[in-house]
Amino acid sequence: MSFDLDRAARFVAMNGRALDWRRMRHLLGGATAEQVLTALDAYRNPDGGYGWALEPDLRSVTSQPVAAMHALEVLAEVGDTSSRTPQLFDWLAEHSLSDGGIPFALPFADIEGSAPHWTTADPDASSLQMTTQLAAQAHRLARDQPALADHPWLTGATSWCLGVIDGLTGAPSAYSLMFVMQFLDAVPDPGPLLERVAGHVRTDGPTRVGGTDGEVLHPLSFTPYADGPSRALFSKEAVAADLDRLAASQQPDGGWTVDFPAYSPAAALEWRGYTTVASVRILRAEPR
Repeated sequence: MSFDLDRAARFVAMNGRALDWRRMRHLLGGATAEQVLTALDAYRNPDGGYGWALEPDLRSVTSQPVAAMHALEVLAEVGDTSSRTPQLFDWLAEHSLSDGGIPFALPFADIEGSAPHWTTADPDASSLQMTTQLAAQAHRLARDQPALADHPWLTGATSWCLGVIDGLTGAPSAYSLMFVMQFLDAVPDPGPLLERVAGHVRTDGPTRVGGTDGEVLHPLSFTPYADGPSRALFSKEAVAADLDRLAASQQPDGGWTVDFPAYSPAAALEWRGYTTVASVRILRAEPR
């Protein structure tokens, strides 16, 4: 499980967004939380939501659920205690549907550079994929700020997600399965659902996403945190093999790539910076 940390850091410094460069520096002890949050603020809108291509394949300036998810991920990384998080929870509450779920995307007119799955999303249908990934990051934040767990948006979203997951009669799509696993890994009391859903996850190799040649998800996509309860459901051999696979995937320029096709040249480079930070975080967090 060897990789070149110095080359990874140089790659992000030379090619990543300012946000990902600061995230990498924070991960390595070279930037403060406030410096990361200052970079994140560039994507924030006056309504408390986030947009401005924080999701590389959705380049609208408008506040969007997926941008909120990326923001929550950063806020959780740095242990944010500012008003940003409750204001973002309030924004999510304003855009939740009556059942407590969140649409995959909200309508937007500036569609240039955005992938079709964002531009054609149904704003009137709750998305299990979107709501679980939002709630997963929110629950990570709430571990350090217990008061957040009682926010009406998070309690409603959590209840809706648990109900939908409990009613599943088979495996959801690969990406939905990934985010369901991450949600159950973060929610305080998933009950028997985590083990039940984990039974749909392939642990001995990649899971094909479908629809695009070569697009796959790996075991660490489903259990990305070494201290998460889901890790006990994966064999040590499967985790070790996937860590070796991840480390070996570092490119000669020091960065990592994604398995899916980006929708624009700008998005392709932004995804590489984002993925390089994520890969370094996973590899450095694993016990040696």
